[in-house]
Amino acid sequence: MTPILIIGLLTMMLLLWPVLRRRWRERRRARLRHQPFPAQWSALLRSHAPLYNHLPSPLREHLHGHIQVLLAEKDFHGAGGLVVTDAMRLIVAAQAALLLLNRPGDYFPDLYSIVLHPAAFVVNREHWDAAGLHHRERQVLSGESWGTGQLVLSWDDSLAGGMACGDGYNVVLHEFAHQLDLGSGAMNGTPRLDSRAERQAWAAAFTPAFADHCARVEAGEATWLDPYAASEPAEFFAVLTEAFFELPEDLAVEYPAVYACLRTYYRVDPRAWKTAP
Repeated sequence: MTPILIIGLLTMMLLLWPVLRRRWRERRRARLRHQPFPAQWSALLRSHAPLYNHLPSPLREHLHGHIQVLLAEKDFHGAGGLVVTDAMRLIVAAQAALLLLNRPGDYFPDLYSIVLHPAAFVVNREHWDAAGLHHRERQVLSGESWGTGQLVLSWDDSLAGGMACGDGYNVVLHEFAHQLDLGSGAMNGTPRLDSRAERQAWAAAFTPAFADHCARVEAGEATWLDPYAASEPAEFFAVLTEAFFELPEDLAVEYPAVYACLRTYYRVDPRAWKTAP
């Protein structure tokens, strides 16, 4: 075999490898999605994730498949002495999988590991202000999500958020929404959208809604939406994702255009779930 032929074969293999790898991954995911979902898992979710009970049967089946893929592809690690159990992994994966219902594409492709702390955890932050002064501060967090392949959660808050599905607070939905936001290349409150028309509709809905919420928070109004949503557009999107799944009626009344955008993006309408069997 001549050197030119060898080089040609190697080049062809390099060009074909991404395609072959993608096909292999999709076949593997299809097998995982069609695996029987253990009855004990369903029982655990019925008792620890009430929103699961509201899902229509077809969506619940979709959720089962997405859960199986997430459990197979994402690594879970404990921190602060926490020993991560299969039940913990299942409860977190089930909440994250809600964001994937009816949505084609990858399973949080830039995320590789999920770290669980027993409870809220402390992080040290450093920053420089506009005057060039250096500041250090300690923050107590229930979760954080970055584009470094890792997502960190408080287990206590993850469990509580899943158990109380009508308060608009769910740290798992919040942090995984940040991962979707990063899919556009930056965490800026606008995830990757399918078309120019969808991007225009998103900006037309979210920009005035964010300004309205910020004005209300600044004026000291008591808002049904978490005031933290006013901190920046990325947090606004993450908090609205929590509200979309947990307080859909409130969100649809307060910001109907935003609700319509999220319904298009997530391809579900949680307002209809309350009547599901």
